[in-house]
Amino acid sequence: MSERTGSDGAADRGPGPAPSSGPAPSSGPAPSSGPAPSSGPAASSAAESPIVLHRRGYLVLLLQAAALGIPISLLAFGYQALVHVLQHEVWEALPERLWGSGPPVWWPLVVLGLAGVLVGWVGPRVPGGGGHPAAGGVSPAPTPPRFLPGVLVVAGISLVLGAVLGPEAPLLAMGSAVALMVADRTSLATQPEARAVIATAGAAAAIAAIFGSPLVAAILLMEVVGFGGRKMMAVLLPCLMSTGVGALLFTGLGSWTGLTTASLAVPDFEASDLRVGQLLWVVPVAAVIAVGLHAVLLLGHRVTEAARSRVFLVTAAAGVLAGGLATLYALLTSRSVTEVALSGQALLPGLAAEPQSWPVTALVLLLGCKALAFGLSLGVFRGGPVFPAVALGAVAGVLAGQLPGLGTAAGLAIGMAATAAAVMRLPVTSVLLVVLLLGSGVTEVTPLVIIAVVVALVVLEALDSALAGNRRVAADP
Repeated sequence: MSERTGSDGAADRGPGPAPSSGPAPSSGPAPSSGPAPSSGPAASSAAESPIVLHRRGYLVLLLQAAALGIPISLLAFGYQALVHVLQHEVWEALPERLWGSGPPVWWPLVVLGLAGVLVGWVGPRVPGGGGHPAAGGVSPAPTPPRFLPGVLVVAGISLVLGAVLGPEAPLLAMGSAVALMVADRTSLATQPEARAVIATAGAAAAIAAIFGSPLVAAILLMEVVGFGGRKMMAVLLPCLMSTGVGALLFTGLGSWTGLTTASLAVPDFEASDLRVGQLLWVVPVAAVIAVGLHAVLLLGHRVTEAARSRVFLVTAAAGVLAGGLATLYALLTSRSVTEVALSGQALLPGLAAEPQSWPVTALVLLLGCKALAFGLSLGVFRGGPVFPAVALGAVAGVLAGQLPGLGTAAGLAIGMAATAAAVMRLPVTSVLLVVLLLGSGVTEVTPLVIIAVVVALVVLEALDSALAGNRRVAADP
């Protein structure tokens, strides 16, 4: 999978990523199923290539997907572990050695400024530009293997040095590129559709661990690819196979407890009944959060557009500004700069477990500073938008939870659902991710998650349409 470019088509859709369809899967070489004249349903059905799941070619594809699950998951684990170790060194160990305490308030200015300088210099000089800025979202197109080193290096610089982004984009690129490298050394090399399926399965295996469930990864890839019917089944099964086998690395087997990897997580909540007041709040709260995330995504696209003509200057400036926001937050609240810098993954458990320990002013400043730093990071750095978006949703949810009749658990559910939907534009994946994050203790608020996702997507679609209309009006002579 590769990050989506900021094309004119993307601009017409608005600031959020949107799924698009890719090559159709098959069990072997098949005629193209491109557009053809049709005189009715029979002709339409005949135009589609049949997908037979029990054919030998498709069964071999499933076995190859299973075989790729473990090595790709292991590579993804290694990359995540390396990023985590280097983040710890930059943001904790090095300041501790130098000053005997946490990072000073000016540290983000230096580190994120350095990130901007390095990304702005290295990106244009590696094949594929090191991937595209995170504001472009993700595309079902696999990452060419020759682009992978540049993607991993530039994303690694971004993540280690504090960009407000998550690791999902480089992991998607790694999974698809490695799968293609293997496929091109087998009989799949001459089967474009099968190559596309195995690349999707590889991408799913690479990101399964960070979302805490193989199912989330498989469903996410299905919604991104956008297939339906038997085509969806033909792609879904290899994804499930690769993620299920790869998950053994993290769940363990027998006496082996498995590998520990960083993933999105919130503490368990006590079960509570759904209340009328929560149903009354879900629509306005989700709508307001969606509007806010839309503005952040729009900022990311504006920064990306500005960087097209002045890559180095804009990237360096965005890094310094993002670092300045972390410094400002620390000065005003006397809290850690890492609450604004980095993806927000480490922030999430403590915020959800002890929301009462956060003053309202600190939450408001955190929401504003991290949102702006997120928008700047989206525009120039490489990484994924899901982790920081969910963290922002949690902050907004804790603030909203103080509304009469809402509560923290319901506020978190609404906030995280709205922000996940805003950055992914994938309704089923957004619902599934948040429900799994919240755990079985809050199944009663699942209706709030579903309603929040629907409201957020409708609001975002309305905002995108309004922006597209304004562009058309401005373009008229």
